[in-house]
Amino acid sequence: MEQASEPKWIALGHPSYVWRFGQDRRLALLQAYVNLNGRWILDVGCGIGTYVRKFGTFSDHVFGIDVDEERVAAGAKSLPHLAVSEAEVMPFPDQTFDVVLLNEVIEHVRNDAQTIADALRVLRPGGRLIIFAPNRGYLFETHGIYVGRRYLFRLVPFINWLPDVVRNRFCWHVRVYTAADIHRLFRGQSATLVHHGYVYPGFDNIVSRRPRLGRVLRGVCYALEKTPLQRFGLSHFVVAERLPG
Repeated sequence: MEQASEPKWIALGHPSYVWRFGQDRRLALLQAYVNLNGRWILDVGCGIGTYVRKFGTFSDHVFGIDVDEERVAAGAKSLPHLAVSEAEVMPFPDQTFDVVLLNEVIEHVRNDAQTIADALRVLRPGGRLIIFAPNRGYLFETHGIYVGRRYLFRLVPFINWLPDVVRNRFCWHVRVYTAADIHRLFRGQSATLVHHGYVYPGFDNIVSRRPRLGRVLRGVCYALEKTPLQRFGLSHFVVAERLPG
């Protein structure tokens, strides 16, 4: 997805640098489907290791990879088991891990289907792959847009609802997924989908500035996750289980 002249933070996104409510909530959602205690866990696209550090409270066997050498070097100052690697070809033997996390990662990789395939390769049979990925049904594009050669980092409404030929003129630097796109990624893969739902944002920035409004947004949107309107959530939440063999 990255262009030669494109700053890496645009192409690679912003992994979590601090642990806030939004991360706590995703961790709780993840734990409803996987047991982290003592497991072998891999965070793909780990950045500086924010999730690796948190997973380390559950297990001593936590690893992270990222394509950004600077982020990995920063995280490795205080964390073990971080490595520079592309997601499509991970530096681990087959069937190494019980849990693999792809948290807002597949939209940035060179080949998303190959990333899924390699994540399943390093999973043990019965192991689970957790994916959070941007939802095309969400009102806003959160990765910014290009207007000609100018990049604008701001929330832009409705652009992901436009046909590909229009949307991709502004957002060629990042993918976004429909439900059909997610299911297509698993076509022919050695996995079964255990869960496919949607999550709304953590609204951490809004809560920090306007606590009452932020709490109202959380209450309303998290209630919507239990209705058909979950399809307008920020991200897909997918749990896939590696099949035997």
